[in-house]
Amino acid sequence: MITSNTLFEFYLYYLLMGVAVIGTAFNISHDACHGIAVKSKFWNKILFSLSYNLQGNNAYVWGKNHNESHHLYTNIEGSDIDVLNNPLFRMTESQELKWFHKYQYIYAPFMYLLYTLNWFFFRESLMLLNYTTRTIKIEIPPIEVVKLIFWKVFYLGYMIALPIYLLPEFGWQNVLLAFLFNHFIVSIIFVLVLGVSHLSDYVEHPVPDKNNHLNMSWAKLQMCTSADYNSDSVFFNWTLGGFNAHALHHLLPKVCHIHYLEILPIFRELTKKHGMVYREMNYATAIKAHFRFLKGMGTQQKLIRVHKITP
Repeated sequence: MITSNTLFEFYLYYLLMGVAVIGTAFNISHDACHGIAVKSKFWNKILFSLSYNLQGNNAYVWGKNHNESHHLYTNIEGSDIDVLNNPLFRMTESQELKWFHKYQYIYAPFMYLLYTLNWFFFRESLMLLNYTTRTIKIEIPPIEVVKLIFWKVFYLGYMIALPIYLLPEFGWQNVLLAFLFNHFIVSIIFVLVLGVSHLSDYVEHPVPDKNNHLNMSWAKLQMCTSADYNSDSVFFNWTLGGFNAHALHHLLPKVCHIHYLEILPIFRELTKKHGMVYREMNYATAIKAHFRFLKGMGTQQKLIRVHKITP
C-alpha cells in the first residue's frame, strides 16, 4: 500500500489490507482468544494480543466480553454483551418498541457500515469512563488502559499518518477516504457473517425467570440461539474461520475451526438422535431470516416466529 504508484493501486491495496485484517480476526484472533489457534498457551496469548491489538482494539476487553459473557449467556439480554442495548435498534422483545424501529430493517445496512468505527472510536473509549451502551460493564485494569490508548494511536499512525507522510502526492483527503472505505468493508463483512447467526427469526432470545434461572441446559441454550449456514462448506470454513458453523463452535469452543468439517457429521447424527433442532441453512436463507427478524422486531410487540426448522 505505501509503495503504490497510482491512486488506483493505493485504494486497491488499502482495501485489500482491510479484507486481510478481517480474515486475520476470523482465523487467528478468534481461535487464539479461545486458546486453540496453536497448542501452546503462551503463543495463543501472543497471537491473540498481536492480531487484535494491531487492529487498534484491546484484546483484553474483547476477550472478557466474548468468553465470559457471550459464550456463557448467549442471546440473553442483560447477560450477553453482544445483545445490543442500542436505541436505534430493537433486538429483543423486552426492549421498548418505538415508532422508528419499523424502519430498522431499511436503515440497518447503512448503520452496519459504521460498526468497527463505532467500536474503535467510541465503544472501548467510553468503557474507560465506565460508561457503555452495552448491557454489561467491564472493569479495565490500568495496564490495559495504557495498552488500549497506545494501540489506538499506533493504529492511526500506520493507517493514516504513515501513508499521508509517505504518499503526499495522493493527498490526505484520499487517505482519510480510504480509511473510511476500509472500515465500511470490514464492518459489513463482520456484521453479515456474525449477525445472521444470532439475530434471526429462527433463533431464540431466552428470558430467565424471576430468580434469573433458565429452564434449559447450557448446551440447549447454544442450540436454540445459533443458526448455521453452509456449515459443511470448505470455502466458508477456510475464509470465515468456522464462524458459519456457529452452533458447533459454541458447543465446542475449545476445538479449532479446522476440525469442524470432520465433526459435523457426528454432530448432525447426535442432534437427530436426541431430537434436538439444528438450525442449518444456506446463507441466502440466513440473510433473509436476519432482515425478517429486524422487520418483525420493529413492527411486532412480540415477534411471530413462523419459520421453524423441525428435527
